[in-house]
Amino acid sequence: MAVDISPRFLFKRIKHSVCFFIQRRNHVKTKWAGTRAKRPATDLALQHFDATYSLQLGDLWPSVRIGMLSEKKYGALVNNFASTSDVISGFHSKGCRDFISAALTEKPAVEPELHDHSAAPVSSNIQCFVFPRGDISRFKSARPDSNGLLNYYLLDAASVLPVLALDVQPGHSVLDLCAGPGGKTLALLQTQVVRFLWANDLSGPRTVRLHRTLQSYLPRELLMEGTVHVTSLDGRQWRNKEDTGFDKVLVDVPCTTDRHSLMEEENNIFKRSRTKERQMLPLLQMELLLAGIHAARPGGDVLYSTCSLSQLQNECVVQQAVSLAQQEMGVRVEVQSLCSFVQLFSHTFHFAPQPAVGELVLPHLCANFGPIYMCKLRRMS
Repeated sequence: MAVDISPRFLFKRIKHSVCFFIQRRNHVKTKWAGTRAKRPATDLALQHFDATYSLQLGDLWPSVRIGMLSEKKYGALVNNFASTSDVISGFHSKGCRDFISAALTEKPAVEPELHDHSAAPVSSNIQCFVFPRGDISRFKSARPDSNGLLNYYLLDAASVLPVLALDVQPGHSVLDLCAGPGGKTLALLQTQVVRFLWANDLSGPRTVRLHRTLQSYLPRELLMEGTVHVTSLDGRQWRNKEDTGFDKVLVDVPCTTDRHSLMEEENNIFKRSRTKERQMLPLLQMELLLAGIHAARPGGDVLYSTCSLSQLQNECVVQQAVSLAQQEMGVRVEVQSLCSFVQLFSHTFHFAPQPAVGELVLPHLCANFGPIYMCKLRRMS
């Protein structure tokens, strides 16, 4: 029998073989790709930070990098609504100090500049104990007092600074726009001068944690009398609400949570599935800050804060929001200097030198708090 070797026949055979080969090869590649180990989100975060923060921080980045990859230090925020005398005595016996009261008695590590006339307000009611510089001891978990209230709350001590900088005075109304899980909300209430506090967070799980925190630390009477109001709303929509005129507004926005992103896979925003969410963060942050500015009364203060080193999420958001507040809302906002405030706490925290606006706590092995960025704004009109 004759064998067909016409060009047309050979072309069909070659085409069939190539298609078969490609299909098999793709099948193998798909199977191989499915079983290949995915790169951890913590590695992706470190790669991103190395690329961006080495340019932003220059020679400071290596030491900050080591600090962020090491175990962070905690502070113990004393609960003034619980029995705390024995707890405070125990802190003193371990060499701990309340960094806030200590700041009023120590000579600043950095001398104030002659041209700096900014105020450095401190609420004497807030107490937050820390171990000495270089001491990496850990606090034990808090225990309930005789009334069932926990006597201190463990948190990054630098996260108390935005609350202190807000300078809440007797009779003030306060909006905590992104309140979950509740550490800064609790710190605001430790001033014991707040007339009314509205604590809001869009996230359902974070709002649940906020409720749990308040119930664990506050007397039931305080929760029942209406001093604290908790909601789970989209903070960006505050620009459409009539509930405005707050004396103080805290806008502690969602961010890349740099230290968490380097250390934890769970809920890590550097997962590839969350890339778009991460890229949209500056827009979300700016919208939240604009909502916070809208919620403040003329003459009222807004404190913007993140736990990120990113200039894009920090200074750039503030500068853009100040500009848009004037253009879109007809509201004039002025950035308030925190230089003397920084000088007051320079014994405890390691601050970045002169950001464009605001102040930034840098992680450092001898003072491994932060990162915390904060910028205080005053609504002028």
